[in-house]
Amino acid sequence: MPIRKPWTRNELLVMLNLYEKIPFGHFDEGQPVIRDIAKRLGRSPGSVAMKLCNLASLDPAVKARGRKGLTGASKLDREMWAEFQVHRNVLAPQSEETFRELFTSDESDDVELVKGVGVRVRRHPIAPEGPTEVTAQVNARRGQQFFRQMVLNAFDGQCCVTGIRVRDLLVASHILPWKPFPKERLDPQNGLCLSRLHDGAFDRGLITFDEKYRLVLSKELRRHLPQPTIEHNFANFVGTPIRLHTMMLPPKQEYMNYHRTEIFRG
Repeated sequence: MPIRKPWTRNELLVMLNLYEKIPFGHFDEGQPVIRDIAKRLGRSPGSVAMKLCNLASLDPAVKARGRKGLTGASKLDREMWAEFQVHRNVLAPQSEETFRELFTSDESDDVELVKGVGVRVRRHPIAPEGPTEVTAQVNARRGQQFFRQMVLNAFDGQCCVTGIRVRDLLVASHILPWKPFPKERLDPQNGLCLSRLHDGAFDRGLITFDEKYRLVLSKELRRHLPQPTIEHNFANFVGTPIRLHTMMLPPKQEYMNYHRTEIFRG
């Protein structure tokens, strides 16, 4: 009987990273990304898929929808899951760095897990920031990269207002702004997948969403009607609920309420 290879802390960081980026129900061992990760970890696709399902058994969001993962989560699985939830702002950037190291050692590369496609590595030089970047800057960038992939994949790679699916035109938009809310920065329920146009409007308070997640326009934006571009990109979607994946947690109402009362221009 073959000896089972114990999972290490670093491997579980990769698994937690994957779990946050692949919606529950897509943990099939035939998935290209799972096969790719398994090869790089020196494991079988079945063991990687099983580990993701073990983690799902610890997820209250899965249980809340009447679903369940596989029993058999190890003590280390449970410890890592709990630690990740409590210290997400520390461990999520670490998990992103560990995940990236499986694919590239070049800091200038973009590494992105795209739902249904796999992992894409793009040579994308970044502007230098002096002789070296301080750890805080690297962690912030890794956290932003993690958040982007998590949110875009949760919203099925489409703008939740318009349905645009051009990934390079999509933004993982924070409901509570990045700077004043450090604890909520990497909360998956603090994100919306928006086109760059709608992200700009949301960030500046020109649009918001009501308690049923329906688009609302500010008075300032309505003043530009019936300008055709405003009509086409905004007015046509007023009152329409955002697109939510069936297995994702919706944005927190307390976050949306803050945006409506503190950022939206009314």
